[in-house]
Amino acid sequence: MKLTHTPIVVRNQDAALKFYTDVLGFEKRADYQLQGHPRWLTVAPQGDDVELILIEGVYSVDPRPSAEADSGGNHHVFVTDDCRRDFEALKARGLQFKHDAPIEAPYGISAYFTDPDGNHLTLLQPRQAAQQ
Repeated sequence: MKLTHTPIVVRNQDAALKFYTDVLGFEKRADYQLQGHPRWLTVAPQGDDVELILIEGVYSVDPRPSAEADSGGNHHVFVTDDCRRDFEALKARGLQFKHDAPIEAPYGISAYFTDPDGNHLTLLQPRQAAQQ
């Protein structure tokens, strides 16, 4: 078994597509709509097998933690080999992180942010990569 797609609820697919491609640097993988069905729009980091499905809608019961939370549920985590480098590159593209610098923790180095729809995202450099 292999995970290939995971959903992210967004208010506007075109605005979300712009954020995920222009700011985060992801690539658009699919964009079509079959008659009588919602638009199928996916993005992914270049070279990654798992695609994020940008589903237009609103949460009826919001499972996301508050915007101030660093952890505690529903974070989509993106692993990097250099959190500080990627933090600076994304910040230069206009991404606003929750903290002024990446956070060091027992599990590694992480930087927390949200997309324009409040979905929690984490950039993580796992501890084993951090010690190399």
